[in-house]
Formats: sequence, C-alpha cells, structure tokens
Amino acid sequence: MKRILVTGSNGFIGRETLSILIKDRDIEVIALSRGKNRHPSHPNYTYIDADVCDEAIMEAIIASHRPDVVIHTVAMAQVEACEENPVLCREINVNPVRTLVSLAVRYGFHLIYLSTDFIFDGENGPYTETDDPHPLNEYGRSKLQAEQLIQSSSIRWSIVRTILVYGLPHDENRSNIVLWIKNSLAGGKEIKVVTDQIRMPTLVSDLAEACITIAKQGVTGIFHISGEESMSIHDIALQVSGCWNLDQSLIKPVSANLLPSAVARPKATGFILDRARSVLAYSPHSLQDGLLLMKKQMG
Repeated sequence: MKRILVTGSNGFIGRETLSILIKDRDIEVIALSRGKNRHPSHPNYTYIDADVCDEAIMEAIIASHRPDVVIHTVAMAQVEACEENPVLCREINVNPVRTLVSLAVRYGFHLIYLSTDFIFDGENGPYTETDDPHPLNEYGRSKLQAEQLIQSSSIRWSIVRTILVYGLPHDENRSNIVLWIKNSLAGGKEIKVVTDQIRMPTLVSDLAEACITIAKQGVTGIFHISGEESMSIHDIALQVSGCWNLDQSLIKPVSANLLPSAVARPKATGFILDRARSVLAYSPHSLQDGLLLMKKQMG
C-alpha cells in the first residue's frame, strides 16, 4: 500500500486531491494542514494539524509516518500580497520546500511540487517544460526559487506547473476566477476584466488527478498541467455568463494597464501539454465542460 502525504489539505487544490485519494483503498493518505480539518471524516486517511513552515514539526511527522510520496500544495498565491511582503512570501513558498527537500534526502520519499505559469514572462508562450523561466513578480520568483531548490537536489521529484485553477471549492469561503465572475454577475455587479492577458484555465479535478497519476506511477521531472484552450480573462467571463445565463452587459472589457494593480503579470502564458498527454495520458476538460460540471455540482 502506497502512503501519500498531502500538505495544504484544507486548501482548494489540497482538498480536491484528498477527496480523490481517499476513494482509493490501495493508498494510505495523510492529510496535513493548519487548523481544524475542513474535510469530512473518512476512515481512509489521517489528519494532522501542523504548519509546514515549522521545520522540527515537519521532520517529526515525516519520521513518524514515513510517506512514500509528498504532494506539496501549500502556497502564498495572492500576487499583490507577495509583492507587498516578499519576506513572508518566501517563508511560505520557499522555506517549506527547502525543508521537504532535506527530509526527502533523509527519508527517500518522492516530492511532488505544485508550481505556476507565473515563472514565465508571457512573451513567448505557450511554453514547454524545457523553456527558460523569467518571472515578472515576487510570486513567480518565489515559485521559481523553490523549483530550483528541488531541481538541484538528488531526490526523486516532480514539478507540476499549472494555470488559473478553477472549480467548485469544498469550502464556501474560498473563491476562484470562475466563482468571482459568476457571483459578481449574479449579484448585478459590474466587473472589469482584461482582454490582453491570455491563460489556459485549469479544472481543479484535472490538476488533482494528474498529481495523483504522477504519485501512483512514480514518474519524475517537470509536467505542464492546464486546460488546452487559450483565452483571455474576458473570454472566460463571457463563457461563465453564458453557462449561468447571466447579464453579459455587466462585463466591461479593459486593458491590463488600466487596472489599479501595480504588479506585473505575464501577458500570454499557456502550456504545450505533449509530455502530460504522452506520459500521464492527460486529457483535460474544456472550459465549457468544466463549467457545466461545476453547475451540476452546485445543484
């Protein structure tokens, strides 16, 4: 029986990963996050309330549970917050990775790390796994620094880069791009959305399934995991409004340089998914199908 530890199990990606893993009776799951367990209790996993930034606690947990795989989903992903507090950004996005790499050297587990398209500058997308990174902001720089710690180590590792993850969170207090658009329009609120930032939106269950496939198969290296459709944030908003029959006139197209954020973001990222398709048999949902799935889940 393979033993998999998921960090950030109360988070958006972590909870989705946990939800899928606990259905597999051939896997023993350890869920780790801060605070009360937000996932329904289930006999097929152990929950640990712990802070991944505490090196001593993490060492004790790894030594005690001896996981075969660690899927590390914890991140400070708010771009503005990372820019305003780069020290805290690195405490959350880099230091725990340094600890996990050190522990992987000692205990031999396979480390799977969630990274981002923001390690690229968006000038030459879509990107392959071997393209040179050039982050534009503190968030991207912190994620790249963590990647470099992993890649320069002797451990078994996989880096999973993804783009603009959406889906129905298990926690109603959490949001993402699709829910923000839907809830704003449903509330009659006018929203400004950019026409000149291009992304490939990723359904959270597609991302979680890819991470689990990597864990089960033990494959290593970098994997680009996203949707396969390249579109602007404005295009996404139009699809969301269409799916829920909401007022499209509330969607106001703007250029990114007219929005108040002073943080640089890549213009057009996007991934070439050939490696994920060939190695993992990865086949993502279209945005339309992903939205319909969310709508069905909402009831």
